[in-house]
Amino acid sequence: MPCVPSLSRRPLAVALALLGSQAALAQEATTGEAADPPGGAGLEEVVVTGQYTISERIDTATGLGLTLAETPQSVSVVTAQRIIDQDLRSLTDVVNNAAGVSARAQDSSRYTYSARGFAIDNYQIDGIPISWEPGANAGETQTDTTLFERVEVVRGATGLLTGAGNPSASINLVRKHADSRELTGYTTVSAGRWNAYRAMADVSSPLNDSGSLRGRVVANVEESDSFRDYAGDEKSVFYGVVEADLGHATLLRLGGSYQDNSPTASTWGGLPAWLGDGSRADWSRSKTVAARWANWSSTVENYYLDLVHDFGADWRAKLSVNHNTNASDQLLLYLSGAPDPVTGLGMRASPRKAETEREQLNISAQLNGSYDLFGREHEVTFGAIDSEQDETAFSHARSNIADPGNFFEWDGRYPQPDWGVKGQDTDMTTEQRGVYAATRLSLADPLKLILGARVADWEQSGTTYGIPVDYGDSGVVVPYAGVLYDLTENHRVYASYTEIFQPQAQRDRSGDFLDPITGKSYEIGLKSQFLDGALQTTLALFDVEQDNLAQADGVNIVPGTDNEQAYYGAEGATSTGYELEVTGLLAEGWDISASYTDFDAEDADGEEVNTDMPHRLFKVFTTYRFPGDWSRLTVSGGVNWQDSNYTDTFNVVTNAPERLEQDDFALVSLMLRYDFTDRLSGQLNVQNALDETYYSQIGFYRQLEYGTPRDYRLSFNYRF
Repeated sequence: MPCVPSLSRRPLAVALALLGSQAALAQEATTGEAADPPGGAGLEEVVVTGQYTISERIDTATGLGLTLAETPQSVSVVTAQRIIDQDLRSLTDVVNNAAGVSARAQDSSRYTYSARGFAIDNYQIDGIPISWEPGANAGETQTDTTLFERVEVVRGATGLLTGAGNPSASINLVRKHADSRELTGYTTVSAGRWNAYRAMADVSSPLNDSGSLRGRVVANVEESDSFRDYAGDEKSVFYGVVEADLGHATLLRLGGSYQDNSPTASTWGGLPAWLGDGSRADWSRSKTVAARWANWSSTVENYYLDLVHDFGADWRAKLSVNHNTNASDQLLLYLSGAPDPVTGLGMRASPRKAETEREQLNISAQLNGSYDLFGREHEVTFGAIDSEQDETAFSHARSNIADPGNFFEWDGRYPQPDWGVKGQDTDMTTEQRGVYAATRLSLADPLKLILGARVADWEQSGTTYGIPVDYGDSGVVVPYAGVLYDLTENHRVYASYTEIFQPQAQRDRSGDFLDPITGKSYEIGLKSQFLDGALQTTLALFDVEQDNLAQADGVNIVPGTDNEQAYYGAEGATSTGYELEVTGLLAEGWDISASYTDFDAEDADGEEVNTDMPHRLFKVFTTYRFPGDWSRLTVSGGVNWQDSNYTDTFNVVTNAPERLEQDDFALVSLMLRYDFTDRLSGQLNVQNALDETYYSQIGFYRQLEYGTPRDYRLSFNYRF
């Protein structure tokens, strides 16, 4: 089990701890008394909530429909209001601002996500796991937030509901529903730096007189240039959903969404880290390795059906069918090498023309209810899910590849090669099936015990670059256990345990696939509420033990490939740390979301692992609406800080070992909103307000990417 790290050397954690302690004083100042003694309803009831908290029950961690306070894991929610206030436009924007998780760029179209030192390799839409691979990205990390009501993040191992995965986090995107029985909605238009323009509409309406048939439509269109030379982007998003009440106890929901991403001058990889004499390169943030004709376009289509029936007596069943297709068309140019410091010569070009598609069908069924045992009431859930994903990738032969010339004079006017015959690179099928059950036992008024397990099958077969693939695991039992105890009406301690199972696609220097990752995860914590539930805090300590975690095997590549990194299994990798989160209403009109994460990840020899991920994160965003005559004015500000990260590699010129490192940095954001009327408002957002220069990644294939400079956007919103 983890030991409590020393707070004396963590000033940011101390600041957040003090903030949490001040909440109790704030409650006394507001109500004139201390928190109520034990014996009431406890943390299950939330009387008042701010705009950054929710009181709804969620299924993301256990499937039992528990509140955040009832869930024995660290759970954070990015609400619809936070998405608007911070102008979070994509899933990557949400990850960059959510507690305990981080994003790392690979180039202009791809990101990887991580939490607690481990990669996040799937996300969920309404609880349905969607698998993806950063290397074959087809729009997943660019998923538009206008499709969703909120984003839930459960950190730690989540195998009970998600099946195979890393003990990092589960990101659940909760769709917007057609639940309004009157015409309502809003429209937004905006303009910003680099010729960024956007128009969005979200309209809900009943479709018959009784309101038993309802519809909702969302449309969003954007276009912009970029801080990178010659680059731009166009995005269009459409979503529609219809809900029908089939009697008083049955709901049918049918919906679909489509997103098209059409960037120009897309990068593939990053800028060279060294010059030809072995010295470090220093580039302008606008410098690019892209050709003007390059693009990494993608489309995402999703169609779904939900059938929900309420049997009464607290029993409910849900059947869900979800079909998701991610496709990409890649016309790219990869530049590598080290340009001569005088002539700029020495770069090598590798163009690529490819098409990829991942089609996934999920069918899931869930039954929830309650039962009496030994004179007390308990809850239970049963579920089953069947998922199949077919992945194909094709690439074209090429000839007449030109020399890039003087890279210092690079203007993106690089001639396309002659594209030849199309060949298939990948034809893979991944099947995952699982059945699970969990129950919450009420052992006493203040004591709850959660027990659950999943029996999982996972299999992948097909070919990748001519190599046959056929591996998987069946009958894997993934247990879940959690216990919660109410110290007082407003303070609850908890502990949870789960095991980890994750097949991995990385290969070693011999070309063999690594064995699945196995391990254990522990978490203990304290969840508290203040100000009648309007302010919520969580302190969590976690310890994750893993075996056979894939680590880059130096400069070795997989035999038979051009540049596929070889990996080895690290025995005894561990991640130990703590998180603190404060979310909600500090006072009337004053909302806050603040978090601090601190962990250390090491292998069995005490060597750091996954060093390209930040291990310490501090994120705070607060919004204040003025009272009285100034009540139409809202001001906001935030800071996202992360500690240094690095990649140990070698100098491509001297072959000497060298460390590529990003120092710790902080990004400041600001927001100002004014309500001209009760329906019309104007909002100004500024991201990276201090214009911090930083790397969004450094070390990926011994290259680097710059993060976005100061950005600003002015928007107008009309609600009806």
